[in-house]
Amino acid sequence: MKELILRQKQILFFILAGGLSAVVEIGSFKLFSTHLPSIISNEQNFHGIHYPLSNILSTSCGIISNYFLSIWFVFERGKHSKRKEFAYFMVVSFISTLLSLGFFQVFYSFIFKDNIDLSIYTLSPEIISKIAAILLVSVLNYSIKKKIIFNG
Repeated sequence: MKELILRQKQILFFILAGGLSAVVEIGSFKLFSTHLPSIISNEQNFHGIHYPLSNILSTSCGIISNYFLSIWFVFERGKHSKRKEFAYFMVVSFISTLLSLGFFQVFYSFIFKDNIDLSIYTLSPEIISKIAAILLVSVLNYSIKKKIIFNG
């Protein structure tokens, strides 16, 4: 019973840490995607890739915040040294970033074409695509981080 409660607590903290990291990632994406196109002309469409630098920078912000939230609140230290644990975390995050960027391109190019009006805020297709990509990749992240990086 204690293990079940602990597992549910860990999932809840993972969701909270992921949610906070997603806020950092989406907020920084909004900032970058609004301002970088005025500095870098190809940012909105670089050979068919939409907002590549905004995605990479915002995802990096999300990954770093997620790492610290994960080690502080979600997972216990595993059998790896801190250095090795960080390296594994970054490798998994890099692969997740590639998946997230791919999902973003598919969502932005083919699925989300219109704004969604929430009455207090309007979500643009790029923000909706970013949210959808984050949600899709987060399930994979939890499984890998729990089983491989933090071992428990």
